[in-house]
Amino acid sequence: LAATALAESPEAIARNEHKRKLADQRAALKLCERQFAEAAQGCKQVTEMVPTKPAEARTQAEALSKALVDKMLGEHELCIRLLSDAAGDKASTHALNVTIISLLMGRTFNLSAADMLDLGVGAMLHDIGKLELPERVRHRDDSFSGSEQRFYEEHVSHGVGHARKMGLTPGATLVIAQHHEHADASGFPLRLNTDRMTAGARIVSLVNRYDNLCNPNLAAKALTPHESLSLLFAQGKTKFDTAILGAFIRMMGVYPAGSTVQLTDDRYAMVVGVNSSRPLKPRVLVHEPKVPRDEALIVDLETLQGLGIRRSIKPAQLPVPSLEYLAPRPRVAYF
Repeated sequence: LAATALAESPEAIARNEHKRKLADQRAALKLCERQFAEAAQGCKQVTEMVPTKPAEARTQAEALSKALVDKMLGEHELCIRLLSDAAGDKASTHALNVTIISLLMGRTFNLSAADMLDLGVGAMLHDIGKLELPERVRHRDDSFSGSEQRFYEEHVSHGVGHARKMGLTPGATLVIAQHHEHADASGFPLRLNTDRMTAGARIVSLVNRYDNLCNPNLAAKALTPHESLSLLFAQGKTKFDTAILGAFIRMMGVYPAGSTVQLTDDRYAMVVGVNSSRPLKPRVLVHEPKVPRDEALIVDLETLQGLGIRRSIKPAQLPVPSLEYLAPRPRVAYF
């Protein structure tokens, strides 16, 4: 009898509930990371096929895009989730990040199924023209000479060439052709303005810039997701479609997944999931010195009265114990 009473004590119930939540949390993250790795591998295979098997590459790109679209349209509630360890090479991870976030944006604007498919394929293959460039000019750098910059810009026309060989739809091809154009006609190669860009290209142009700020070629130059968003808002009001920029900020949250923050009770945390209906109340992993990291529960700030985010900070500004506990990754991946 005493043993039964002990087993049902509030402490035991709370402990079991914590264990159950932790197991659910780990299972969800494992599934997420496995699916991301599979999709990144799919992206890589598509890219490798493009030069020699363009028609097969198109079929595979469309299948992968359709699988992602179906998954998104089938879910009512979606949470953008930060992955702690993105499996996949840099190019595939970038292509997949841009695809996932672009499709979420397309869903926000209620694009048709056909337009979503074009958006997914175009986003996945937006940089396919870089296959034709030497490694040293594949990633734009402030130190580029005029000729290197022109060389770099040619990846767009190379990409359109590949799109034609693959037999991509006009919608997907235009995403590839216009992903470096800007709303104010300051982009390249054709200096188009918003009116002459497709909706898909306007979305990918913004998302591509965001991911390149978070995950530049040189990790030392990486901005936090919060800084990237702030920079886009400050500098991008003329460069990006205002409706798309506004929707992007609402969707990613004021503190996008991957941001390191200080809470109003002075504890440090990392944002791991975005709450699109309450952008100031995301899900966070909190540094609790008394709780081992692998037992830390993700906290939903929406459910906690009186607890919020005071400020966003760079990982380098975290106290060493918090930095080791939260372990922000040098590269950010979403799924």
